[in-house]
Amino acid sequence: MKPAPFEYYAPTTLDEALSLLSEHGYDAKVLAGGQSLVPMMNFRIAQPAVLVDINNIPDLAYINAEEGGVRVGALTRHHQSEASPVMAQHAPLIYSTMPKIAYPQVRTRGTFGGSLSHADPAAELPTLTTTLDAKFRLVSQRGERWVSASEFFLGLYTTALEPDEILVEGFVPELPPHSGWSLQEVNRRKHDFALAGVAAVLTLDENGICQNARLVFLSVGDHPMYAERASNLLKGQAVTPEAIRAATELATTEEIDPGDDIHATADFRRHLANTLCQRAIEQAHQRAQGKQ
Repeated sequence: MKPAPFEYYAPTTLDEALSLLSEHGYDAKVLAGGQSLVPMMNFRIAQPAVLVDINNIPDLAYINAEEGGVRVGALTRHHQSEASPVMAQHAPLIYSTMPKIAYPQVRTRGTFGGSLSHADPAAELPTLTTTLDAKFRLVSQRGERWVSASEFFLGLYTTALEPDEILVEGFVPELPPHSGWSLQEVNRRKHDFALAGVAAVLTLDENGICQNARLVFLSVGDHPMYAERASNLLKGQAVTPEAIRAATELATTEEIDPGDDIHATADFRRHLANTLCQRAIEQAHQRAQGKQ
């Protein structure tokens, strides 16, 4: 199929792009990697009247370490994150996940900011940034603001972005010492969107007691599902098999909201989430102990 007619602009500066968004508002869409938007336009699921292509703004592509974490520009391609020693050192959860995202062709074009702004609940980056408590810088002609990942993703393909704003960068905090991480997911074919998945981060004290935990699920709700009560259940105690089972049961029975579709039933997704959550906590715990 072919997309509906649209006007096309290719600004070379961020100011020019913001001016176009301010002028056209809800009629405009930002084009970054195009790995989701272009297929949706071809099927006429999305029919923007104006397309603002930001690929000619090179200043939006970078991975820079700074005190406390790493800054990632919106136009940073997935393959750049996949090959970045800075990402490997400061955000190993994201670094290790990148090879699992789609296929090399998609990772060559897909972008950090594009994936986050698209907000597909089955995509990994929204879940990972929520797990790591990242924050995003949103810019418009009116100014700029920082929004945490937990407040950015509002629902199915819906974010806190206003029509005249662009997500220009993200800041991913570095994990503290004695932290471990894991992403577990199941898909029908390698590199497909996951039927269900979960990311886990644990931080232990010097006695092996859990100081902090974050469990965030993907593909079992209309946005990344942060299991806050289950995460809090792990805090302040040893990460025993009993504690893992209790947190998992709470998360997968009360804090996720899977749906039925042609790929899996809600019950099957809940079952997968239960198994994957236990595995994720166990692996994160082992890494926090320095065993992996």
